[in-house]
Amino acid sequence: MTKRRLLLSLHDVGPRFETEVDRLVDHVSRHVAPDHLAMLVVPNHWGAHPLIAGSPFASRLRDWSDRGVSLFAHGWYHRDDSRHAGAASRFKARHMTAGEGEFLGLDHRTALQRMTDGRALIEDISGKPVAGFVAPAWLYGAPALAALGQAGFALAEDHMKVWSPQSGATLARGPVITWASRSRARIASSLAVARLLPPLLHFAPVVRIAVHPGDAHVPSLMRSIDDALRRVRRSHAPARYGDLLTAPPTPCAY
Repeated sequence: MTKRRLLLSLHDVGPRFETEVDRLVDHVSRHVAPDHLAMLVVPNHWGAHPLIAGSPFASRLRDWSDRGVSLFAHGWYHRDDSRHAGAASRFKARHMTAGEGEFLGLDHRTALQRMTDGRALIEDISGKPVAGFVAPAWLYGAPALAALGQAGFALAEDHMKVWSPQSGATLARGPVITWASRSRARIASSLAVARLLPPLLHFAPVVRIAVHPGDAHVPSLMRSIDDALRRVRRSHAPARYGDLLTAPPTPCAY
């Protein structure tokens, strides 16, 4: 019988956060081996930190890929420059991210272009197919969702699920355990949620944990990441996102 799965991802990987990525990789490796880690790669963070083929960071990215790390395309700029027309989109852009919901307001053509360009760059560097696509801040507008299927990605995820853009099938459900470091209030609330979710998700077939570069600068968040990984590991075995495509996880017991 397939075990319940833990999926661990490290967001915003790129030259902008090289030091923080190193700290987080060292930190989580005590719980999850690199071949069960996903890295979400930003090709040109905020237009100021391009990932360049042949650069030292690109070589490190290829080395991580060779060690079994799953690489996802994670937007292009990780910056939201769109003007949002609908009230719901304006609310998400203002309150759910610090101006980083890049794919929330993009038109179809631009979304598809950035997806395919990001995929091509990462695959050229790693020499392997990307595992999938995750929009910055897990936010997608309708045009971006339509573009996902055309871009040919095997997997995509938002805050509440993982799915196949090709078939439309939902492969895992449930909230991501993650942390916010932008303010004291967000730190406090994310610590509380991270403490609450592991027991609530104990019987879930898949539990997802996501860490971000900002976490590396807040000791309380780093301790919380340790605690969450330790507790989830009691009931869930580390797995790769791609495993969701090959075999269903253990059904929920309730």
